[in-house]
Amino acid sequence: MNQSDNKNEAYNMQDDLQNQVIDLQMNLAHLEVTVERLDEVIARQDKDIQTLQRQLQLIYKQIEGQDTDNGIAPFDVIADRPPHY
Repeated sequence: MNQSDNKNEAYNMQDDLQNQVIDLQMNLAHLEVTVERLDEVIARQDKDIQTLQRQLQLIYKQIEGQDTDNGIAPFDVIADRPPHY
Protein backbone atom coordinates (compact mmCIF):
# COMPACT_ATOMS: atom_id res chain seq x y z
CA MET A 1 0.00 0.00 0.00
CA ASN A 2 2.90 2.30 0.66
CA GLN A 3 4.16 1.85 -2.89
CA SER A 4 0.69 2.60 -4.25
CA ASP A 5 0.52 5.78 -2.18
CA ASN A 6 3.94 6.85 -3.50
CA LYS A 7 2.79 6.29 -7.08
CA ASN A 8 -0.41 8.29 -6.52
CA GLU A 9 1.57 11.07 -4.91
CA ALA A 10 4.02 11.09 -7.82
CA TYR A 11 1.16 11.25 -10.34
CA ASN A 12 -0.46 14.08 -8.38
CA MET A 13 2.81 16.01 -8.33
CA GLN A 14 3.25 15.41 -12.05
CA ASP A 15 -0.30 16.60 -12.74
CA ASP A 16 0.27 19.70 -10.60
CA LEU A 17 3.50 20.49 -12.42
CA GLN A 18 1.84 19.93 -15.78
CA ASN A 19 -1.02 22.26 -14.81
CA GLN A 20 1.47 24.88 -13.65
CA VAL A 21 3.35 24.64 -16.96
CA ILE A 22 0.09 25.01 -18.89
CA ASP A 23 -0.85 28.06 -16.80
CA LEU A 24 2.57 29.58 -17.42
CA GLN A 25 2.27 28.96 -21.15
CA MET A 26 -1.16 30.59 -21.23
CA ASN A 27 0.11 33.60 -19.27
CA LEU A 28 3.07 33.90 -21.61
CA ALA A 29 0.79 33.80 -24.65
CA HIS A 30 -1.37 36.57 -23.18
CA LEU A 31 1.71 38.64 -22.39
CA GLU A 32 3.01 38.21 -25.94
CA VAL A 33 -0.30 39.46 -27.36
CA THR A 34 -0.23 42.42 -24.96
CA VAL A 35 3.33 43.31 -25.94
CA GLU A 36 2.44 43.14 -29.64
CA ARG A 37 -0.55 45.44 -29.09
CA LEU A 38 1.53 47.88 -27.06
CA ASP A 39 4.20 47.85 -29.76
CA GLU A 40 1.57 48.75 -32.37
CA VAL A 41 0.29 51.59 -30.19
CA ILE A 42 3.80 52.94 -29.63
CA ALA A 43 4.59 52.77 -33.34
CA ARG A 44 1.37 54.63 -34.18
CA GLN A 45 2.03 57.25 -31.51
CA ASP A 46 5.58 57.73 -32.77
CA LYS A 47 4.26 58.30 -36.27
CA ASP A 48 1.67 60.77 -34.95
CA ILE A 49 4.32 62.64 -32.95
CA GLN A 50 6.58 62.92 -35.99
CA THR A 51 3.67 64.26 -38.05
CA LEU A 52 2.79 66.79 -35.35
CA GLN A 53 6.42 67.90 -35.11
CA ARG A 54 6.57 68.51 -38.86
CA GLN A 55 3.31 70.44 -38.73
CA LEU A 56 4.59 72.52 -35.83
CA GLN A 57 7.80 73.31 -37.72
CA LEU A 58 5.74 74.48 -40.70
CA ILE A 59 3.62 76.69 -38.44
CA TYR A 60 6.75 78.20 -36.86
CA LYS A 61 8.19 78.90 -40.30
CA GLN A 62 4.95 80.57 -41.38
CA ILE A 63 4.87 82.71 -38.23
CA GLU A 64 8.53 83.69 -38.58
CA GLY A 65 7.97 84.57 -42.22
CA GLN A 66 5.07 86.90 -41.48
CA ASP A 67 5.60 90.60 -41.19
CA THR A 68 4.86 91.97 -37.72
CA ASP A 69 3.56 95.18 -39.32
CA ASN A 70 0.49 93.21 -40.45
CA GLY A 71 -0.66 92.94 -36.86
CA ILE A 72 0.51 89.41 -36.08
CA ALA A 73 3.39 89.25 -33.63
CA PRO A 74 5.46 86.12 -33.08
CA PHE A 75 4.33 84.00 -30.17
CA ASP A 76 6.35 84.59 -27.02
CA VAL A 77 5.80 82.01 -24.27
CA ILE A 78 6.97 84.29 -21.47
CA ALA A 79 5.13 87.42 -22.59
CA ASP A 80 1.90 85.60 -23.42
CA ARG A 81 1.59 83.75 -20.10
CA PRO A 82 -1.83 83.94 -18.49
CA PRO A 83 -1.96 86.16 -15.37
CA HIS A 84 -2.59 83.25 -12.98
CA TYR A 85 0.99 81.99 -13.42
